Amino acid sequence: MTWPRKLVGLGPWALGSLILDLAAKALVLREFEILEIRPVTGFFNLVLVHNKGAAFSLMSAEGSYQGLKMALLALLAMLPLAYFLVEAKTKLSLAALGLIVGGALGNIHDRLRYNAVVDFLDFHFRDYHWPAFNLADVTIVIGVGLLMWACLKQGRAQKDLAKPN
Repeated sequence: MTWPRKLVGLGPWALGSLILDLAAKALVLREFEILEIRPVTGFFNLVLVHNKGAAFSLMSAEGSYQGLKMALLALLAMLPLAYFLVEAKTKLSLAALGLIVGGALGNIHDRLRYNAVVDFLDFHFRDYHWPAFNLADVTIVIGVGLLMWACLKQGRAQKDLAKPN
């Protein structure tokens, strides 16, 4: 598959997930006060939280330039995706990479603009709350899952080709 075809296959997924994430965050920022909680169901709330750290708020008290440092760290974490892009042979793997890239760019945008990631999805069971997250996180997780599936499928296909007839 040529590079232009790969970018055309990846682009709409990346752009779509980025736009969806940024639009949802803009709506939450407009409608919510910081730490405001709005129950939706018995296990799900909408809440506005600014996460200055990494996943699950790790390293959230690291001091000045935290947003820039975390944005650079996120960009570095995206470098291995270049390998998967070079190796991509299916629409599924390109869609997966697009979801990961779009989600990562949404969170990088937040870090550069707000010095924190805007999180608003809060799932809970009784008094236990999963750390709040956003749609960028959702697209990244879905993308990683799809990429793993695509790699497994591609590995099986190569194994089948290597079998003697």
